[in-house]
Amino acid sequence: MFTIGDFANLGRVSVRMLRHYDSIGLLRPATVDPRSGYRYYTAAQLGRLNRVIALKELGLTLGQVRAILDEAVDSTELRGMLRLRRAQLEAQMAADVARLAGVEARLRMIETEGRMSSQDVVIKEISPIRVAALSAVAGSYDGADIAPALTPLYPELFRRLEAAGIRPAGPALAWYDPADDGEAVIVHAGVGIDVDAADPEVTVVELPAITAATTVHHGSMLTADQSIQVLARWIEENGWRADGFARELYLDYCPDEPEKGVTELQLPVRRA
Repeated sequence: MFTIGDFANLGRVSVRMLRHYDSIGLLRPATVDPRSGYRYYTAAQLGRLNRVIALKELGLTLGQVRAILDEAVDSTELRGMLRLRRAQLEAQMAADVARLAGVEARLRMIETEGRMSSQDVVIKEISPIRVAALSAVAGSYDGADIAPALTPLYPELFRRLEAAGIRPAGPALAWYDPADDGEAVIVHAGVGIDVDAADPEVTVVELPAITAATTVHHGSMLTADQSIQVLARWIEENGWRADGFARELYLDYCPDEPEKGVTELQLPVRRA
């Protein structure tokens, strides 16, 4: 048997916490000295204590933890629950990192306002193009929402093309459509192909011809707002109007080193 202090040290919790667990019936001591009131615990009770801590880490209340433990959750079930929570936390961390990068990019853009580069803007007639495509929904057009939705589509798209024996006929590209709720955005990952795909795993889309104001963006797409701002200024000064989301043509696609990427932004326009 262990005193409450020793048991707290073994379980890496506080004595106060053990007393609280006792008071709510979550983890009773194995025995209590009737004269001194001292609590004593056994080594076997560390298993229940570990489960309590693990379930708390899942975000459950102590009442929910007690209900689950009283139903005798086994180790396999608990491991599954913890793995799910780990995946959720990892996804949340990745999203937070992307949002932080987006905030930093916005700050850099604000800091350079008034001294934006005079990068070239060219009006182009973009021909229709046949592409193999995959789509997903992003919460908004913000880069922190776009990247997690769009980036995983490309490996899967190229996997499907390889399985179907179809070779890309040009660089990868992305385009966007508004979703029904007005805030979310449908993201499309595509790559040009020059054959008809008969494989049901490969979706083929015919992108229409557009007139586009274009510029070449160097670096991560998280900083693309700087180039979009250049396009917007040029459009306003030259009698054009924007006509939808910009297409992104990845001239040099660098998923592992996005800061080395080279992307042509193609913003559909029409005469004002």
